[in-house]
Amino acid sequence: MSLVIERLAGQPVACRVVLQDLAATARLAGWLSTWFGPKDTITLTGDLGAGKTEFARALIRAFAEEPGVDVPSPTFPILISYDFPRGRVVHADLYRIIETDELDELGWDELRENALLLVEWPDRADDRLPTDRLDVELFHAAGTDFGAGLGPEARVAILTGHGSVGARLDRFQIADGLIEQSGFAAAERVFLQGDASSRSYTRLVAPGRSAILMNAPRQPDGPPLRRGLPYSQLVHLAEDVKPFVAMDRALLAQGLSAPLLYSADLDAGLLVLEDLGREGVVAGSPAAPVPERYHAAIEVLAALHTRNLPRTLNVAPRVERALPTYDVAAMLTEIDLMLDWYLPARGIRLDGVVREEFHLLWRSALNPVLAEPPTWVLRDYHSPNLIWLPEREGLRKVGLIDFQDAVMGPAAYDVVSLAQDARVDVPEGLELQLVSHYVKLRREADPTFDVRGFARSYALMGAQRASKILGIFTRLNDRDGKPHYLRHLSRIRRHLARCLSHQDLGSLRSWYESVLPSKDFAA
Repeated sequence: MSLVIERLAGQPVACRVVLQDLAATARLAGWLSTWFGPKDTITLTGDLGAGKTEFARALIRAFAEEPGVDVPSPTFPILISYDFPRGRVVHADLYRIIETDELDELGWDELRENALLLVEWPDRADDRLPTDRLDVELFHAAGTDFGAGLGPEARVAILTGHGSVGARLDRFQIADGLIEQSGFAAAERVFLQGDASSRSYTRLVAPGRSAILMNAPRQPDGPPLRRGLPYSQLVHLAEDVKPFVAMDRALLAQGLSAPLLYSADLDAGLLVLEDLGREGVVAGSPAAPVPERYHAAIEVLAALHTRNLPRTLNVAPRVERALPTYDVAAMLTEIDLMLDWYLPARGIRLDGVVREEFHLLWRSALNPVLAEPPTWVLRDYHSPNLIWLPEREGLRKVGLIDFQDAVMGPAAYDVVSLAQDARVDVPEGLELQLVSHYVKLRREADPTFDVRGFARSYALMGAQRASKILGIFTRLNDRDGKPHYLRHLSRIRRHLARCLSHQDLGSLRSWYESVLPSKDFAA
């Protein structure tokens, strides 16, 4: 479905879509459901019988991923709420509202807080509509310049983005062009649950094949944290899609299974990628590691870490990406998340002296590790980002995604990310097998490989990573309203305790034991 953008100077961004039948109307609604979610507002306007309720019904069913879900008209109850795995949807029909004061009885101002709000007859809300919203105007195609040759079911939809939604609607049209360019114009769009980032993903499903649309708009910098720089720059997080494209091409050049890039708009942050599938390296309920797959994943790391990998990567012709160094400053900034989020959530607040002691201990511990020859650190090398591809051979059996934050740093970091998975229980016996297999492969490639030094690096990177994740998962709950991450905290505390038990990390362990409750160290 191609969208034609009509830009009007000083006006919101608008798209016009000719919908030949009800199926096309449902298809447009379904795609919009992958771009809008909780805290968004979509208003529906048009004459009686233009299809507003049918459009809302199709959007709600697509959002629910349940084609048969019952969606009655809200004309008489005014509001109908739905709770789905993706979030809450509120469908409002304001036809019977006479005065805007009546909206207060409905709790109007609170409706959008954690819900996708669909509003028919939005003019009855007058100035109570949010500034940032999408308006969908529907009218019969018959009698218009676009109606020639179309049947009685044909409609024209005018999508208008108000406020910040204008930019999103612009991206919506760019994405449609990329999808068409990639040969997936007729594909069904299916929302994919993403990670903790602001990126979103849509699976494009066509007969016999599929692809992934990555929607990763450039993120504005956060407030200055240190040296006038925001957190994302201090810890070298990707701020647009160029780092992803660079590492994607670099991994493919190494003969590994990263997604092929079908089409891209680097400035808009939109990519259409090969769909590596849905089969991961864990299975069952609750999810547990499949040893064969974890062993294959550790072999990928061992192979990479024996190679002379480039620091400067190609993004596009005459566009390069130099991988940043995972330095002491970045690691300390990450660890501070534990001090700033996890400890306060447990009623623990530190004075400046104790914090400075913490930083001195970590600097002393990190310097020898960071002096080692660096390699690629993909940084999120764990079960959510590894796809199992049994039809491929050798190292290519492991599909790699979510590597845009890659840096140059210690080889042990990705090894511990896999073997001490933050989201899945990896039995200690399997962890030992994985690390031993990795060491064996490294020594086969280089008999001088420092096993003892690697063991210390593994423990230190594990402690750094666990400390950081305790802070991140607490922040996701406290700041972002994502409480499901808290269920992983006990596992991460166990990882932290086991890593700090290494004989060379006694000073660090003493600091943690003096600050954290003893139960946090029940390794």
